[in-house]
Amino acid sequence: MPDPRALLKSVFGFDDYRPGQGEVVEAVLAGRDVLAIMPTGGGKSLCYQLPALAREGVTVVVSPLIALMRDQVAALRAAGVAAGALTSANSGAETEAVMRALGEGRLKLLYMAPERIAASAALLRRAEVALLAVDEAHCVSQWGHDFRPDYLKLGELRRSLGDVQTAAFTATADAETRAEIVARLFDRPPQIFLRGFDRPNLFLAFQPKDRPRDQLLRYVLPRKGRSGIVYAGSRNKTEVLAKALSDAGVEALPYHAGLDALTRQRNQDRFQREDDLVMCATVAFGMGVDKPDIRYVVHADLPKSVEAYYQEIGRAGRDGAPAETLTLYGVDDIKLRRMQIDEGAAPDERKRADHARLNALLALAEAPRCRRVTLLAYFGETVAPCGHCDLCREPPTLFDATVAAQKALSAILRTGERYGLEHLIAVLRGERTDKVRAQGHDALPTFGAGADFDKGQWRGVFRQLSALGLVWIDPARFNAWRCAEDARAVLKGERRLELRADVLRPARGAARPAPAALVAEEDEALLSALKARRRTLAEALGAPAYVVFADRTLIDMATRKPQSLDALTECYGVGAAKLAKYGPAFLEVLTGAPVAAAHPARARLSAADQRLFAALEDAQRDLARGPDGAGKYLNCTAGTLAKIVEAKPATLAALARVQGMGAQKVERFGDAFLRAIAARMDG
Repeated sequence: MPDPRALLKSVFGFDDYRPGQGEVVEAVLAGRDVLAIMPTGGGKSLCYQLPALAREGVTVVVSPLIALMRDQVAALRAAGVAAGALTSANSGAETEAVMRALGEGRLKLLYMAPERIAASAALLRRAEVALLAVDEAHCVSQWGHDFRPDYLKLGELRRSLGDVQTAAFTATADAETRAEIVARLFDRPPQIFLRGFDRPNLFLAFQPKDRPRDQLLRYVLPRKGRSGIVYAGSRNKTEVLAKALSDAGVEALPYHAGLDALTRQRNQDRFQREDDLVMCATVAFGMGVDKPDIRYVVHADLPKSVEAYYQEIGRAGRDGAPAETLTLYGVDDIKLRRMQIDEGAAPDERKRADHARLNALLALAEAPRCRRVTLLAYFGETVAPCGHCDLCREPPTLFDATVAAQKALSAILRTGERYGLEHLIAVLRGERTDKVRAQGHDALPTFGAGADFDKGQWRGVFRQLSALGLVWIDPARFNAWRCAEDARAVLKGERRLELRADVLRPARGAARPAPAALVAEEDEALLSALKARRRTLAEALGAPAYVVFADRTLIDMATRKPQSLDALTECYGVGAAKLAKYGPAFLEVLTGAPVAAAHPARARLSAADQRLFAALEDAQRDLARGPDGAGKYLNCTAGTLAKIVEAKPATLAALARVQGMGAQKVERFGDAFLRAIAARMDG
């Protein structure tokens, strides 16, 4: 069996596994059934792709979206891997080529949709299926919003293939969903891997809404040229925001279930392939989007829960390079989410659970300290303050809000829990509006008690009280504000309350933080040039830009600035196949000069063997005219050096048996070549 770590570098160009990948790969290679719950962007696909290359037979991958499968196959083929997909989008020629490769035993990975795989059992039984890999395994759960009925047939398929080894992967599975996956996909308990939920490359930020469209524009405009997603709470809003961004000079497209299928597919395809596009979408967009270079995710409206928030921000920065998230929220968002839960058809137990999930999200939004600490605590993890969120970057000021809260709660109660926010604020500030006078509320003890706060500050107080669950908005009373049971302790002075002062009066224009730096300022022009070259190559392929190289690879190139093909192999994500195919084009950008194509004998070598080839070239160059530089010129052809690399002889006698090595060359170069080989073998 080939060394999986050697394949990791030679095929994928990675020096090491991401956290959690290695143990899953080892379990799969050991033949064990596996259920792996790993964060979005944690590298789940490598956990079945690498074992597929290290073993005999074909790995069948069940994936829910055709676009996702096609892009993954394109990326694998670009890395020199024999992969194919059988989907309804295939041409006849494509299907014939995949079937021929499968029948001849040349295919290593076969991607299929769950709807098609059940009807292909006979075909798969004829193939040598070594592993059934189930991606997005949470689709098997009937509790989830991504439920796919055809996933329920996979357990039966596994048994029909002779109880074939199965590995299931997902990023979103609570204990209940994990149990359902195990029950439906496995006949024996799989080895379960539950990776941590932290995504340290994501910058987390929340902001109260204050002219939210302007906030969005101030955030996105400095990030023009970077790929991003803007999630909105309604179909109409996705189109409104896409137009606003387009009018401001940012290429943006809408995506929602109300668009016709052709438009949705066209917009998704453009987003997958272009590296500077913004998608304004409802949550209908996301699952199966395999685009690693999304640099930011903005929520223009509050998500439904912490789980939804985590899944949606997880679509940013899947390549491991810096990425950013921003969530805008306001009182109306809280009111809408509460109403959606209360008016839904779910049983009361489920509604209580949904309210608890929303409360957890609101606690994250109004958190007084590190957001990552708050977020990961929800998932049962304890971490130190991250230093990489808005609250760590600019710690908020807290103030004793007990008296302010008592005034707000008193205003709600003394007006009979029948009025909306603006009327309550008018009473607190002592404003004799027509409505206040008509209701006689200017005679209440609370009238004018909050004149020291302006309207914006009171909105901040009420919003935080709502987030804490001390007040709620009653849709049955025309959205009147009411006090929750927990408010009594505050009113009686039995509970002290701290609130954040920095969100009471949002500063206009504050939502324009600088985008995360991907490279040093002096390297930005080089990174742009590398992206332009990538775009040209990707367009010629008709494939997404990341199929050529991910952002993280270009960032590494711009930082390291390699000046040779050998040095280029040290960059993240540069495997042997991509080095041979794209290396000269990117090296030309890095050096500013055309690069001669590598000799075919060298181009066929793995990345590690190419480094040995370079070491032999260096040794040969130093000794071309002998140790003293005065001897007869000798050299070995590229074909001979490639044969030496493949054979890796350990003795002079073995070196002499390599075709092209005569006695003179062995005498001149032998010791130096053997030292280079030994050094590479030891390394």
